Amino acid sequence: MTQAPRRPALGIDVVSIFPDYLSPLDLSLIGKAREDGLLDVRVHDLRDFTHDRHRTVDDTPYGGGAGMVMKVQPWAEALDHVLAQGNPYAAKPRLIVPGPGGQPFTQALARELAQEPWLAFACGRYEGIDERVYEHAREELGLEVSVVSLGDYVLNGGEVAVLAMVEAIGRLVPGVIGNAESLVEESHEDGLLEYPIYTKPSTWAGRPVPPVLLSGNHAAIAAWRHEQRLARTAARRPDLLHASHAPGAEGGPEVEISAATPGDVPELAVLMRACWVQEAVANGTLEIPALHESLDDVRAGLEQTQTWLARSAGRLVGAVRTSVPPGRPDEWLIGRLCVVPDLQGRGLGRRLLEHAERAAPDGIRTFVLHTGARSEGNLRMYKRAGYRRSADAAPIAGAVTLTKRRR
Repeated sequence: MTQAPRRPALGIDVVSIFPDYLSPLDLSLIGKAREDGLLDVRVHDLRDFTHDRHRTVDDTPYGGGAGMVMKVQPWAEALDHVLAQGNPYAAKPRLIVPGPGGQPFTQALARELAQEPWLAFACGRYEGIDERVYEHAREELGLEVSVVSLGDYVLNGGEVAVLAMVEAIGRLVPGVIGNAESLVEESHEDGLLEYPIYTKPSTWAGRPVPPVLLSGNHAAIAAWRHEQRLARTAARRPDLLHASHAPGAEGGPEVEISAATPGDVPELAVLMRACWVQEAVANGTLEIPALHESLDDVRAGLEQTQTWLARSAGRLVGAVRTSVPPGRPDEWLIGRLCVVPDLQGRGLGRRLLEHAERAAPDGIRTFVLHTGARSEGNLRMYKRAGYRRSADAAPIAGAVTLTKRRR
């Protein structure tokens, strides 16, 4: 008994005046998915739907202006042809038109489009497509039309955007990616960027792989990777961080930074204990002053320094203090920068650091701070903020001094 051919998981039609531009869709995983029948990609030449000897697809714009506009008639006939093909799907295609004035193309939209049975892409050129093409598609053909932007820039045509979109959408179709688990922790899947990745050798050119990845402790590895994703997103794309991820993001109304008062001493003491336990573990020592201070010591610290507190919905979530070191009137010492453990790596520490720098009075030429020599997360953050190691000894064994010239 002959089996009926399997219906592709996703049908894709692309209309373009440069059909050869789409030839990369025959390559790599998308090409293999086409061979395996998971994707049915059909490319159409818009010029096949013209009726003059020059195969004209554009004309001058009504109302004047530079450039040319793609004509209604070829596009209307091309879309009619796409719908008139043999259609194994129970629905009409969703029409995607790449354009800088559309909604942003995101991973979430890619996932949404991957659930569609049939997509059609219209590759515009020149100044764009006559608006009546969109009206024809919606009203006469009954298509859902989405104008989608690949980014805040202008391309010569829609083909590059279609290549990127089909790649992003197609790889989400079940069976296209051999190991489905590789899709789980990719950049943008949950609003965060992907963590750093490494492979053999474990040390190259004096650069070792982070020890946690060699530990075999999968819980610790998972925690490290999540921390790295948050830190990387905060550093590279802070706009992606949801309020629950980044209560300290710049401009975030949910965090207020204000000067500490004596009434804050008990909470501040608890906060510092919680933060510096982690530093003690990372640096292999309990000889850290913040772990041994009494309430009187913390209170005295408020009198000797300017201490700033970050609160979110009334909760104390971070702190930093500043002072001018004795005998060094041109230096601004930044110390006791800390963030509650459950919010670390999410941009709040950087915000507190920037606040401390802005609080420096006139005449300050150098920012100075100290951190553990093995506090890798702190060292990365400070390096990104422009701090570099100094030859000056730190006041605590196992710590290093970092400095930054004031601009």
